[in-house]
Amino acid sequence: MSNLTPEELKDLYSHGVDCFNEGNYIKAEGLLKEVIRNKPGLADVQNKLGVIANLGGNLEEAAKRFEQAVKLNPAYTEAALNLAITLNELGRTDEATGIFENLNHNIKDKSSKLDSFAAGKIANEHYKVGTLYQEFGLYIEAVEEYRKALRLKPMADVQTKLGIALRDHGDLEGAARELENARETNPGYTTAIVQLGLTYHLMGRSEDAFALWEEALSKNPDLKEPRSFLKMFRKEG
Repeated sequence: MSNLTPEELKDLYSHGVDCFNEGNYIKAEGLLKEVIRNKPGLADVQNKLGVIANLGGNLEEAAKRFEQAVKLNPAYTEAALNLAITLNELGRTDEATGIFENLNHNIKDKSSKLDSFAAGKIANEHYKVGTLYQEFGLYIEAVEEYRKALRLKPMADVQTKLGIALRDHGDLEGAARELENARETNPGYTTAIVQLGLTYHLMGRSEDAFALWEEALSKNPDLKEPRSFLKMFRKEG
């Protein structure tokens, strides 16, 4: 195909998008590449071709497609996010981090325009990096990543991980604040309740700790950790 009429191009585009949405990526790729040959300035088509390339393991081509999509539309959040993830997979972590940081800055000005799906995906990437730092004992770095995630989306599990990282770093007061925030975000999240109790115990607030562990058990009697804490620390007392 070449020199398609606008109507033919519209039909080709619609067919390619339908195939993409149905997961028929082989057929979608051929159709969308033909669209691009006739009209190269379509950022969403470049993004879709990047997704197909990424899923097929062709990360270099995927990165080029996402870069082209962002070049065509600098406000295209999904393409920028896909580019950052792909660059990270390629080991180009500095470039990926720069894109994430730029997205974070843009969010402050365009928070009302950023869809929750994109915000959640970016937050999840920060969460994963923070967890990796925490596993290696790099608590300050972990705290920074968790806070970046929380600036995008308040989540009790991330607030809990942030509290634990602060506690492991020796900041009990800060840890307690974040775990209290997690409890407010999701009053039924027992992990936050148990970890707040442990933090209180380390601060010398044993009675408050016991009350929290009992609360956690009232919500889920099968929890082993708070039951063990109550048995052990009450015996010490």
